[in-house]
Amino acid sequence: MKTKLKHILLVAGIFTIASTVTSFAQERRAGIKGGLNVSNLYVDDVDDENARYGFNVGLFGEIISTEAFGLQAELLYSTKGSKFVTDGIIDQETKFNLNYIDVPVLAVFKLGESVDLQLGAYGSYLLGANISTDGDFGSGSDDLDKDNFKSFDYGLVGGIGFNFGPAQVGARYNYGLAKIADSETARDIIGDSKNSFAQLYLAFNLNHHP
Repeated sequence: MKTKLKHILLVAGIFTIASTVTSFAQERRAGIKGGLNVSNLYVDDVDDENARYGFNVGLFGEIISTEAFGLQAELLYSTKGSKFVTDGIIDQETKFNLNYIDVPVLAVFKLGESVDLQLGAYGSYLLGANISTDGDFGSGSDDLDKDNFKSFDYGLVGGIGFNFGPAQVGARYNYGLAKIADSETARDIIGDSKNSFAQLYLAFNLNHHP
């Protein structure tokens, strides 16, 4: 029952954001955006851990808009994960890949026309997971069952954006609050890891009128 309710809420949220983006009044920002993800899982008991470079792309739109404040929702496809190395009797490099739909909701504090400060939260739905390995016993790739990982993730978001006419260039940090492993198999690989990722993005306001 809870799973069905979560899916209903997710679909309703996606529909609301998509519908709102296409029907906003001209004074409200709405448009498209995309950029770079730099993510990590901070797994214990590994010798070397490196970020995974991915991307985010999607839609954004303001629900509330004034000269000094806005409430903005987004719908993004986002790739996350990590890469880590284990040295010892067996040397191995493991790349951990996660693909999500992210729905950030942000309070936007507008410092004049040029700078925005963004604070809020995000909810995510897991679309797929993959682990690839390269080590002493060769290379491989496993499509893990989604049941090994929690379907929903959530966390906090903070960032800054710089406006140049209809374009905005910005940076954010997303701090996950939920442990993403949902089975012993997944916990054996990533322990109690949570998502952690920085973003650089370029957004275009399609409702901008000089």
